[in-house]
Amino acid sequence: MPRKPRQPQTVTIKDRIAKAMPELTPAHRQMADYVLANSFRSATMMIDELAAATGVSVATANRFAHTLGFNGFPAFRAELVRGFESALAPVEKMRDELTRDATSTEVMSAALGDNLNNLEMIRKNLPADTCEQIVSALLGARRVLVAGFGTSGFLAGALAHGLELHCNYVQSLAGIGGPAHGARTLFKLNAQDVVIVISFPRYVRDSITIAAKARERGARIIALTDQPSSPLAALGDLTLYLQTNSGFGATSDATIYAVIEALCAAVARRAKNSVKSAAAMTEFVLPWLHNNEEKTK
Repeated sequence: MPRKPRQPQTVTIKDRIAKAMPELTPAHRQMADYVLANSFRSATMMIDELAAATGVSVATANRFAHTLGFNGFPAFRAELVRGFESALAPVEKMRDELTRDATSTEVMSAALGDNLNNLEMIRKNLPADTCEQIVSALLGARRVLVAGFGTSGFLAGALAHGLELHCNYVQSLAGIGGPAHGARTLFKLNAQDVVIVISFPRYVRDSITIAAKARERGARIIALTDQPSSPLAALGDLTLYLQTNSGFGATSDATIYAVIEALCAAVARRAKNSVKSAAAMTEFVLPWLHNNEEKTK
């Protein structure tokens, strides 16, 4: 049986610096030390910013890139960015946006346009079978747990709030106890339970860990994420992929929130006694609503 050709090993920035270190000038050695100690920060910098941070000239910074075997600083920076793409994406998008002249009105209009485009793309491509299966899974579950941490924390809370009126039992794991409390909750899961996990760039490791552990316990996983390459995608039994482009952030939370409202509407439409439950809930909260105090006396 013929052997598979050996894949060429990737030469990292660290490898290049280690090889070149004995021949580096004092200024270049200073740059090398900074880059090794601050890889992520260096990846966010343009050539003038890195030169200023290391106390050298722009020309010296460019020669440093050539010394490491790159044809210029852009290629050097591209190699630094590799591996940080997801985390750096919003930084790069914001850098690009700030190079353009724009009024506040134009920026706001562009942001609203991003959301409109996202939602129209999602609306056109909603997977009918997946949507029906998700609604059925939520309404049939013994318990529904919603996991989302970092910037997805408030989205998880909003989803739990929207579902709790119609599902048997709903709990957000993004509460005061944080991921550790969420992990303790997973211990009681079984195949009758559903865990909805929300994770978008920048992906929070706790969300992915929760999904993996819940799957090990036999729970059904519903994933809300951005694309098949997401670390959450392989863990979802049912997955909704949402376009969440944003010019000034990693994702558009407004787009995700709109889809959450749409999902809750679908659950409410299918749930038994949804009108009766909504009326009962409204009557219960009347004492807390402004201008209703006198009417309820």
